[in-house]
Amino acid sequence: MNVFDKIWHRDGIAPDGLTFTNWAGNQLSTPAEIATPTTEAALAQVVERAAATGRTVKAIGSGHSFTDIALTNGVLVDLTGYNRIVGVDGNLVTVESGIRLHDLAQRLATHGLALPNLGDIDVQSVAGAISTGTHGTGLGFHGIASAIVAMRVIDGHGGVVDFTAEQLRVGRVGLGAAGLISTVTLSCVPAFWLRANEEAMSIDRVLAEFDDWADTFDHAEFFWMPHTSAALTKRNTRMSTGPATVSKTKQLRGRVTSELTENVAFGAMCRLGRAKPELIPKLANAMVSGGGSRTYTAPSWEVFASPRRVKFVEMEYAIPRETWKSAFSEVRELIDVIDEPVNFPIEVRVLGSDDIALSMASGRDSVFIAVHNYQGMAYERYFRGVEAIMKRYDGRPHWGKLHFRTAEDLAPVYPDLSAFQTLVQQLDPSGTFRNPYLDRVLG
Repeated sequence: MNVFDKIWHRDGIAPDGLTFTNWAGNQLSTPAEIATPTTEAALAQVVERAAATGRTVKAIGSGHSFTDIALTNGVLVDLTGYNRIVGVDGNLVTVESGIRLHDLAQRLATHGLALPNLGDIDVQSVAGAISTGTHGTGLGFHGIASAIVAMRVIDGHGGVVDFTAEQLRVGRVGLGAAGLISTVTLSCVPAFWLRANEEAMSIDRVLAEFDDWADTFDHAEFFWMPHTSAALTKRNTRMSTGPATVSKTKQLRGRVTSELTENVAFGAMCRLGRAKPELIPKLANAMVSGGGSRTYTAPSWEVFASPRRVKFVEMEYAIPRETWKSAFSEVRELIDVIDEPVNFPIEVRVLGSDDIALSMASGRDSVFIAVHNYQGMAYERYFRGVEAIMKRYDGRPHWGKLHFRTAEDLAPVYPDLSAFQTLVQQLDPSGTFRNPYLDRVLG
């Protein structure tokens, strides 16, 4: 189902009165117009026309951001139909900004290529993923935006701009403020497989061993279920080739088991917990009590991402790697004292540093701590408490996930924030791409 109540898939402007709601259902706006361009020329015309009439412009991909980063009462640009691969030159692949990560991964595979890294959700558009800093995991790897070697944007007046090397460094994670993304050129890698080891174990063991896993395995993460002593661990090793034969029956059985556990059974637990919050600790322990282990090998994009059908809201912070255990311990203590029950796991991942101005891992190896709660349940006290902890550890919020930060208190943790603000002023001096979210985080 499209994120819009209805939409016309053609160049031009859709009828007035359509309402946009994000995937989680916690953000809503009624733009004056919805545009559905399918060419770069049409994309530029939409921005030029809006700027001339004093309307703001925001682009939307899959609506998977939890913040109001893409909301507008001006012109909302639906990138659904702007989703082609423009060209493949060796390992360099140029794509239109509306292509979904899942679709891109499958199309790359036909060329013997893959994205170097992916997160655990792949329904986002390329534009949405890079604009918000979507990342993935692995100390030897970086977020999706790090793969970009060239980018074309539409500036605030409707002009087409090819980023210079410095603009690319500063603006690859652009929050939708540094131009409306038209195309990106990605440096891909030869297609690879992942040998995945998924195992339930005690949280005490995970805390003792996770740093070693991060150094040993290509990709390592874990999910701790609040109110329990158990965690699900994921440790993946990259392989240039897969097994000689793959059992289709075994593959199907694994997917069915994951679907039943991660979506059907977990969704039922969440609904019951929302109706009877006092049962959440017992439900959580029952959910993890049957945890076992699973080892399998599959193409990278099939292992990295998992279907997420149970809806939730999320906050995620990146902190310096060396501080994560202390911060995680404080989050555990917070959960014990707040009166808002938590029935969603806490996810912990590690990522190597990069040089992108507004990347969460800019300049430092980082551990990402993500907290969630089920759709329709209270979360603000929990999330504000977690944010207070993360601020003490120089935490940086994920731009597409809930947070309460402002430009004033973000400046100390983003040394290049002023360079990004300068780039925005150059590309959009009239504020065509502004909205309340950008006013808060950029000033």
